[in-house]
Amino acid sequence: MGWLWAIIVGFVLGLLAKAIIPGKQHSPLWLTTIFGILGAIVGNAVARAFGIEATPGIDWMRHLFQLVAAIVIVALGDMAYMATLGRRRERA
Repeated sequence: MGWLWAIIVGFVLGLLAKAIIPGKQHSPLWLTTIFGILGAIVGNAVARAFGIEATPGIDWMRHLFQLVAAIVIVALGDMAYMATLGRRRERA
């Protein structure tokens, strides 16, 4: 069940990050989901580093760290995607 939740959270975080980033992102949906999963993992690590642990109820600060990490990872990942695979698709 843990992997299913990771995929669902990654999907939602990736889509939110794509919606927040200005302009068009060219990375496919499966890659955006992976970037969202990575954002959740990095966001949790950063939240722990700042002393934000799991608490009863909703951890809004932890979710904020996850979203910010997902935004950064989606933006950088999309740039890397366009620098490698994306340009080949434009030429074809």
